[in-house]
Amino acid sequence: MKIKTRTILIIYFTMFFIFFFCFFSKEVFAAEPKLITTLTDAFEKIEKYIVKISTPAAAVAVGSGVLMKKFSFGDEEKIRTSKKVIRGSLFSYGFILVIDLVLSLMQTLLK
Repeated sequence: MKIKTRTILIIYFTMFFIFFFCFFSKEVFAAEPKLITTLTDAFEKIEKYIVKISTPAAAVAVGSGVLMKKFSFGDEEKIRTSKKVIRGSLFSYGFILVIDLVLSLMQTLLK
């Protein structure tokens, strides 16, 4: 039991220090280190690629759900599955868009 508590405390302290040094690097180092700038640019590129890929992926998922519903021929299980596919793809696409919005909001507030 003590090992679990000690491990959890170590994890919390390391998370705190990582958070502190990543988000307050301008105040601590009086400039942005080159590694942070490179990582920030890499994460921005990854974010843009995810948004670009998620749009056609959501369209394909919704289209396949519509086709499943269209060609179910009255089978209730296929209709339920198609509704789940459509709903899930729309929720996941909306979630990706909301994350993109929140990240851009945080980026403008931090600058």
